Amino acid sequence: MVQEIKQYKTADLVLQVSKNYNPATLNLAAWDRYLDILCSDRQYQKEAIQKAIIFLASGIYNNIEGLVNENWLNTKMVELKNRFPSIADYEHHLQMKGKLAANIDLATGTGKSYVIYGIAQLMLSFGFVDRVLVLCPSLTIEDGLLEKFRKLAEDPALLKAIPEESKFKNPSIKTADVTIKEGDICVENIHAVYERTGSSIKDSFGANGERTLVLNDEAHHIFNVVESKDKEAKALKKWKDFLLSKDYNFKYILGFTGTAYIKDDYFNDVIYRYSLRQAVNDRMVKMVDYISKNDDAEDEIKFQEIYDNHTTNKNTYRKVKPLTILVTKDITKAKNLAAELSDFLQRKEHITAEECDKKVLIVTSHNDHKTNVKKLKDVDKKEDSTEWIVSVSMLTEGWDVKNVFQIVPWEDRAFNSKLLIAQVLGRGLRVPPEYQSPQPKVRVFNHDAWSRNIRGLVDEILEIEMRLTSAPIEKGDRKKYHFELHQINYEKEAIEKETKKKHQEFDYTKGYIELQSQVEETEKEAEYTSLSGEINAKNTLIHYNTYTIDEIVNKIFSELKLREWEGNILKLPTGQYSKKNLPPKEEIKKIIRNSMDKVGIKGDRLIEKNKHKIESSFNTLLRKSGKTTFYQKKAKDPFTISTAVVEKESIAVGNLRHNSTIFYSSDYTKEVETEVREILDAVIEDESFPKSASKEINAFLFKSPIDLVFTKYEPERKFIDHLCKTDNAKEIEAWVKSRDMGFYSIEYSITSVAGKHSKVQAFNPDFFIKIKKKDITHFVIVETKADGDISAENKAKNKYAKQHFENLNAELEARGIKEIYHFHFLSPSSYIVFFDHLRKGQLLEGNFKSELENKLEEDDE
Repeated sequence: MVQEIKQYKTADLVLQVSKNYNPATLNLAAWDRYLDILCSDRQYQKEAIQKAIIFLASGIYNNIEGLVNENWLNTKMVELKNRFPSIADYEHHLQMKGKLAANIDLATGTGKSYVIYGIAQLMLSFGFVDRVLVLCPSLTIEDGLLEKFRKLAEDPALLKAIPEESKFKNPSIKTADVTIKEGDICVENIHAVYERTGSSIKDSFGANGERTLVLNDEAHHIFNVVESKDKEAKALKKWKDFLLSKDYNFKYILGFTGTAYIKDDYFNDVIYRYSLRQAVNDRMVKMVDYISKNDDAEDEIKFQEIYDNHTTNKNTYRKVKPLTILVTKDITKAKNLAAELSDFLQRKEHITAEECDKKVLIVTSHNDHKTNVKKLKDVDKKEDSTEWIVSVSMLTEGWDVKNVFQIVPWEDRAFNSKLLIAQVLGRGLRVPPEYQSPQPKVRVFNHDAWSRNIRGLVDEILEIEMRLTSAPIEKGDRKKYHFELHQINYEKEAIEKETKKKHQEFDYTKGYIELQSQVEETEKEAEYTSLSGEINAKNTLIHYNTYTIDEIVNKIFSELKLREWEGNILKLPTGQYSKKNLPPKEEIKKIIRNSMDKVGIKGDRLIEKNKHKIESSFNTLLRKSGKTTFYQKKAKDPFTISTAVVEKESIAVGNLRHNSTIFYSSDYTKEVETEVREILDAVIEDESFPKSASKEINAFLFKSPIDLVFTKYEPERKFIDHLCKTDNAKEIEAWVKSRDMGFYSIEYSITSVAGKHSKVQAFNPDFFIKIKKKDITHFVIVETKADGDISAENKAKNKYAKQHFENLNAELEARGIKEIYHFHFLSPSSYIVFFDHLRKGQLLEGNFKSELENKLEEDDE
């Protein structure tokens, strides 16, 4: 059977520390009992401490370069050479050259502090160093480390287990506001290093660097420098300079982090790794569920889904007080989100702003929020009222909060690199003592609108493997199927139009306004996938904001009374009215009631979109004359896009058990890379996969320039089946299945649920089919959907795509370019007719229209 979950190659980048040391000079066996008590059943902590001590103190290595060279010569360390072309290039990218410096990667929530303390104790007791300096990025982390270290230093069982011959048996735990003596462990935040007064750093370590061990918690801050005017950010920028300063000449340096990335690149000096995937499998941290499928929605609906998850967590984990954390990219976004969340909670729970403030805690580096950071140590307590935490992504580490059961990355920039993803996920991993078994879950409410862009990053962090990769063909017979497409972009031109005041009549004698049918509440489904591959659907009952007829009437009547009219006359069924002769409220109410009856709306309430439709109908009466500015899209010059530059795409093998399909040619062994071929071979041979998981196509009929073609949904799969049938394939020059993002994007605008505003998005049509007819090249562009999928989004896509290709055809014709583009929205019910038109040569005549297109255009406004 195919191994679907495989440790990602990042694990193969971890440098292997030799076990071949001299126990006569480094008697680690004498510390077994101590380490067993310190680490308990967390064997990975013991292994990390032992490897660190061997690296620092065995005498095998003089610096990090020695360890790198040893690994470079190891024939099993293939990934090192895949990442770096030469040993010289590897060494060039080392951050701490010439030092016994390395990093230890322990997933957040797995107890880094025990490892840091254990290494400090052993290095002091062996006598390799006289002092230990533990640095961290914030006061919050400093306070946490001091509290833990002092408890460990006073633990009688640990003290008793320290070997008799140790040089320093009982280190004092101090901060830099006092002198650090031999045998001391100093815990300090990096900002204190630069304090000119009140800090003993310079005096205590200035002449003792070579006999000092420096241990750096949250070490990713050392190497991920962010340009900022913020005082704390500037201090972090100097962290590396301090470690390499000749004024101190530190020799022994270790870093500790659960996010060992410089942006998306894994550290190149890691000597031990206990990954998030391992931690989840070992039940050391919570299981992670994240959204794999969810319809795009407005903030109001998202808040309802998030609130429903929060309520479910409160019911599931009753022994504790579950927390939800929402993560933003910066302080401004955090402030806005906290305000929006508070407004939602006030309405949802019918509470005052003051009561809401006790439930929502905003945590940033802003002066207004400084006191909130200190409150984090109490948020797990049941008597504390905090339930919701809004935080900036780069400020989320350093708290030992165990009751986070939902994480909401609010925008992609808070969740768009391996570093940020690992940081954000890390906030919810710690397990409360009350729920050690069965393994609790933390739910990540990521946004499906952009989750596909970062799915690969999430999968790498969580080590969801094996993966198959699809790429443009660079060699072989099918290379001839590459082709170029024309595309246009637009610029917006502002146009001012004079609107003259004139006598107008507003005629509502028909007695109603066109409304849409409505529901006041509906079930919305989101799909969550766990790290174990388990897929679960979660339904949330969504309540739409509604307004009574009287509320709407009162607002309209107030506007008619107070504002100037553009028109002179308002015609209603009961007569004519003007600014001086206002209609009775009952008349307006009657029109609204008639409008509701027309579309079967019962009761006395209207959803926001219908409310807006009614108000805007009367507002036409109130618009002022003057100049109106509108924006007209103007096409730029056409440009070409080649299928040869289609980006690579990957899919987890496990997805082939869940409706995904991989299409490959009968010549695939000559077309795909060796590693991908080996995985594909295993999939083909594995009879446990459904028949739909993989499908071989005759290379002569597979007229695509992409080596492997993936489909995620049945309409796509069925369409490719038709494309590759003999009678259809002979009518086609070539075809390509587009990527979800980044190949050929078309902008479209969709109105919000409330009807108040529009938002511009983009989509990539599924298929581009090249057909030659006489001396003209035709391209048939197809977007596939399920039968009957007539959502507002699909209506907008259909409308804007057809307009886009009309514009493109006009631009090409004006330049004498003999290409014509045809766009169609298709669902499986029309595939037979579509391909019949293709074979008969009728598809390019411009009169084909699918069943789905007809439905999309029937009531498209």
